[in-house]
Amino acid sequence: MTDQVNQREINNAAWAACDTFRGVIDPAQYKDYILVMLFLKYISDLWADHYESYKAEYGDNDERIRRKLQRERFILPYIEMKDEKTRKTTDRFLADFNALYERRTAPNIGELINIVLEHIEEANKAKLEGVFRNIDFNSESSLGKARDRNRRLENLLKDFNKLDLRPSRVDEDLIGNTYIYLIERFASDAGKKAGEFYTPKQVSKLLALLADPKPGDRICDPSCGSGGLLIEAASLVEQNGSRDFALFGQEVNGSTWALARMNMFLHGKDAARIEWGDTLNSPALVEGDQLMRFNVVVANPPFSLDKWGHEDLEEDRYNRFWRGLPPKSKGDYAFITHMIESALPREGRVAVVVPHGVLFRGGAEGRIRRALIEDNLLDAVIGLAGNLFPTTSIPVAVLVFDRAREKGGARENDSGVLFIDASVDFQPGKNQNTLLDEHRQRIVETFRTRENVDKYAYLASPEEIAENDYNLNIPRYVDTYEEEEEIDIAAVEAEIEQLEAELAEVRGRMKQYLKELGV
Repeated sequence: MTDQVNQREINNAAWAACDTFRGVIDPAQYKDYILVMLFLKYISDLWADHYESYKAEYGDNDERIRRKLQRERFILPYIEMKDEKTRKTTDRFLADFNALYERRTAPNIGELINIVLEHIEEANKAKLEGVFRNIDFNSESSLGKARDRNRRLENLLKDFNKLDLRPSRVDEDLIGNTYIYLIERFASDAGKKAGEFYTPKQVSKLLALLADPKPGDRICDPSCGSGGLLIEAASLVEQNGSRDFALFGQEVNGSTWALARMNMFLHGKDAARIEWGDTLNSPALVEGDQLMRFNVVVANPPFSLDKWGHEDLEEDRYNRFWRGLPPKSKGDYAFITHMIESALPREGRVAVVVPHGVLFRGGAEGRIRRALIEDNLLDAVIGLAGNLFPTTSIPVAVLVFDRAREKGGARENDSGVLFIDASVDFQPGKNQNTLLDEHRQRIVETFRTRENVDKYAYLASPEEIAENDYNLNIPRYVDTYEEEEEIDIAAVEAEIEQLEAELAEVRGRMKQYLKELGV
């Protein structure tokens, strides 16, 4: 169809809407307003599109149409505004974007947006409860005093009104992709503040491929941010022609948790269970008095988190730290251990992004690392390039654990650990490096074949790792040393003499020319 909207058009229009807030509030804050408004515009257009299509079947039977729509996805309720004194209805409208656009010049537009979001959330508790609780379109501290705030919100509504996001014109994936596009752009603008909600898409794809989700799997990210890693894992299953999977996540930051819930909705993964809370101190993905178990656990947890709960978890009710309690000031192994204990025994797969210190630091971390290796859980150590993340310029590593290597598992006889040095696999960028498709493909193919590759990969035996005192520093196993070309000193000296002779000749001629010119 000629009136179809493409990805670039939607991306550009949505990003242009951000001009309303640029220079007013920090990108890490205004992302919430932009993404919520994109979400509201999409569900409003989706509702309108489906409503019109069902009118042909049900005529003007509004209630029947609304019940059918609610069964399929969600419901947009009606709002009645009443006079506080007389209690008479002064205004009645559908809780959607279009009603807000019609009232864009209202002196209380910020309050009206809040009311619409509140009613949508209340009408769709199973899917959206709590999603808008951390966003306030009537906030003076964030959006300015009434006059400035109203002007900004009017402009925001005008900008998004230009987008026609009806499913008949826009594929559902395009909306989800625009959501991810905006999150990526916000991460770029927000710099180090972006880490709480964003993992670069190429890194997310890499982790998903390494964890290898299958149809029927339960997939979990215990520090899920805005949910991009879960979506990548789900996409791999869908590429194999199956929608048989279940997604689970937990996120400690309230506004980021809300982004994840909306992200799941926009990608058609409404059934995902995304919990709000501190995974280490208050794990919410539990069954009875036990942690839930998953086929796949993937995460990019916060690096070396200080004050992660060491004092409170010495007596952990879920017994996650039986191999040892991580140090107070570095929570890396707390997340790693939680993920391993959340994976299904003799089956579950884990892929986690970590700082390189995890590979070689001693003390409590060294003891935990040794126990994990002796338990034959560690499958691979993959070093990535530096500056791949908006949050840090340091190089990072990916650890892959496989509980199928435990006694009784399908891989119990696989005892080697594959080391891959992919530190040169990146495309340089001005502010941030990028992992390209070919880089990711090389890493994954090497991981799957598990063969030595000169100056790139090495399959180390348990004995070799023990000889290195369980230090996993990649250069101990992958020799990337390049011999320097031998320099022929005599030839270099001869070349220098020749150049000096030529230079003397040129100077002589120059002197003669200047003499002829009378200089």
